[in-house]
Amino acid sequence: MMHQTDLQSRMYDEMRSGRIFEQVQNYALQYLNEVFDRHVFPTEEALNHLKRFDEDLPESSSEADEVLAFLNQYGAPATLAQVGGRYFGFVNGSVVPAGLAAKHLATYWDQNSGMQVSSPIASTLETTVEKWLTQLFELPDHTAAGFVSGTSTANLCGLAAARYRLLKKQNWDVNEQGLWGAPPLRIVTGKHAHSSLIKAISLMGFGKNNIEWVEVDEQGRIIAEQVPELDEYTILALQAGNVNSGAFDPFEPLCEKARKSGAWVHIDGAFGLWAAATESLKHLTKGLSKATSWAVDGHKTLNTPYDSGIILCADQEALVSALHFSASYILESKERDGLFYTPEMSRRARIIELWATMKYLGREGIDEMVSGLHERAVQFALSIQQVDGFLVLNEVVFNQVLVRCESDELTQRVIDRVQKLRECWVGGSSWEGHKVIRISVCSWATTSEDIQRSVASFEQAMREERLRGLLS
Repeated sequence: MMHQTDLQSRMYDEMRSGRIFEQVQNYALQYLNEVFDRHVFPTEEALNHLKRFDEDLPESSSEADEVLAFLNQYGAPATLAQVGGRYFGFVNGSVVPAGLAAKHLATYWDQNSGMQVSSPIASTLETTVEKWLTQLFELPDHTAAGFVSGTSTANLCGLAAARYRLLKKQNWDVNEQGLWGAPPLRIVTGKHAHSSLIKAISLMGFGKNNIEWVEVDEQGRIIAEQVPELDEYTILALQAGNVNSGAFDPFEPLCEKARKSGAWVHIDGAFGLWAAATESLKHLTKGLSKATSWAVDGHKTLNTPYDSGIILCADQEALVSALHFSASYILESKERDGLFYTPEMSRRARIIELWATMKYLGREGIDEMVSGLHERAVQFALSIQQVDGFLVLNEVVFNQVLVRCESDELTQRVIDRVQKLRECWVGGSSWEGHKVIRISVCSWATTSEDIQRSVASFEQAMREERLRGLLS
């Protein structure tokens, strides 16, 4: 028998006995059983216990069961209950149970989805989900998909593909010649473009100071009539779902305008692109298929586990060329090699839980879940307007609700008080120069009762802050 070190022997035993995995499974099931009823934000005691993790690296190895017990005891209470029904702070989705279970299984498989030869199952599922997404969003049949960590990376990939294609049309190969001396490209986008898109513009070397900003309307939609003349040097970046108001840019006229001029249209649809998968909300995305690239998250509206982002591109050659990679040891297959569609070589097979979520829900289930988020957001808006002191500022077209109080100071105090009450959790933002409360309804688990409890928490926060103001 081959000689094993003591550490190797211990790890072989841990793998084969399964004891520590049963231990973690029990912790996980206990967490899921409690998470829907616990405080949304960690208690002060739980946050204080995080200090226990501040230690020097141990000199010797530890017992696995003790490590896991420590992590569960002090880590689990310090988590945010975003998988529950009353977390509205950011556009963070919950998790569909079948997707979470699939991720659990995939964790044990520990697949590297870079090449077909390194994970045939990941390659197969990426091919299948690429087809499903193309059908669901009614995109061109030849649309390619890359499975990345989130829309921040997906936006980067979309702009990279656009840069490659537009420069190639000018007989400039950016892969070989770089950007020094390249024909200048234009970036046109609305003044409410998401920060992840601006970051991608910066990383791609376009320069934030070179953005041609276009005015938006009172809901944050780009004003089509104010978009400048486009040409074959232009990338027009639009959005499906304003991060504050949830509003959608007018895709139909702008995509037509871009097509006539040879411009590239990229749509940042992190959470809003899923409206295209519903019968009741798909009117918001009319003309979407006439763009050239789209970025979207699974871990937001679709409620897949983190992290799950997707770049979709109708110009497959541009996407693959922009993310160009080759090496002597890479074994290309006749099947799909995922590394050609993303910036990463090695990446976990996040496609497994995305496939499982879509397989489980089906077209009708996706429609029901996404439409349900809108229904709960409308309920929140209608209910909060009945509470004295709150004003809803936006048209609730999707899952976002913007609320403010009579002053910026009171708005911030109410936000702070709601967060301290921990019945629900919301964050703040700014809108037209004022402080606002931003409510993002993103969880399949959010019920009508969750909305009622959350609105009651707002009412309590307002009452307590007004009383405090009188006493101070």
